[in-house]
Amino acid sequence: MNFISPQAFARDISVTYSMRMAPRLGTLPFDLRSLEIFLAVCETGTMAAAARALSLTQPAVSLAVGDLEERMGLKLFDRSVRPLALTSAGSVLRDRAVMLLTDAREIAPLLNEAVKKRLPRLRIGLVDSISRELTGVIADTLSSRADDVSILSGLTANHSIALLTRHLDIFCGVDDMEEVDGLERWPLFTEPYILLMPRGDPIPNTLAGLVELAQTRPLIRYSGRSKTGIEIERHLRRLGIHPARHIEFDAPYGVSARVGADAGFAITTPLCLAESGLAASVQAASLPGPKFQRTITLIARRRELGRIPQDLALKARATLAKKTIPRLSAQMTWLADQFHTYAE
Repeated sequence: MNFISPQAFARDISVTYSMRMAPRLGTLPFDLRSLEIFLAVCETGTMAAAARALSLTQPAVSLAVGDLEERMGLKLFDRSVRPLALTSAGSVLRDRAVMLLTDAREIAPLLNEAVKKRLPRLRIGLVDSISRELTGVIADTLSSRADDVSILSGLTANHSIALLTRHLDIFCGVDDMEEVDGLERWPLFTEPYILLMPRGDPIPNTLAGLVELAQTRPLIRYSGRSKTGIEIERHLRRLGIHPARHIEFDAPYGVSARVGADAGFAITTPLCLAESGLAASVQAASLPGPKFQRTITLIARRRELGRIPQDLALKARATLAKKTIPRLSAQMTWLADQFHTYAE
């Protein structure tokens, strides 16, 4: 006769209860404990070895695996071979279960860090044209709120996808992602689009002049991968302007550099021009036609980071209002009343 210790008996009762109650507690066909047992069998190759590794009895492990298979309606192990072999469904579940349990085990450390008011890691994405202006204030603000801070520059589209797939925690860019629920948004700065011309070229001051310019000179474009490039193309189509394809760039430097080399004209923004560092090599002017502007917005997943997104947005707004706008207004006096930051 085999005797079971009181501790093992209690663990078996707990496992059995969790297996039987899980279908009534939710719609998922598994719980984390059943996945943990399943992975132990995967790693050890037998129910008995998994039971020893988890300090359970073999019947409890067999019950947990059988219940998991029943709830999923699939066989996870090929029991005709020793050690046990995974079925194709079992292989898929193993890979997903490893990720789920890894994430679950990070919860307790994250909660402990939250009590200390510091996070283990924060990742923020910045659209290229704002990185020069805000990298410093972002680094100062977030370094006091997290042990590991990543500040990544790049295209708005890439960062918005990274935010949705949880590869970023915060995103500053041109897209406010209004079609996505569950996000908090903090507009930071609105600026107009401007015309960029080679030095010495005549500047058109009417819409008819812009049309003629587009017919006689190449348009140096922002690429279709960038939100800025997409918005410029839409604006030109609304005006009935269709410049020929010539050359395009992801980043502001390439656009400004080609205009400075007398290769054509461009439509850009004051921040993009400042980011390129080539303002002295080109001439900037108001863009003829209807108002055309863009807004930089800070976005985070709602209620996941406490006050961090709000605090960061307020400091970013203060930096833009006190440093960026006065500098750009002094360089482009004809735009002084077209910049805007947002009050709390």
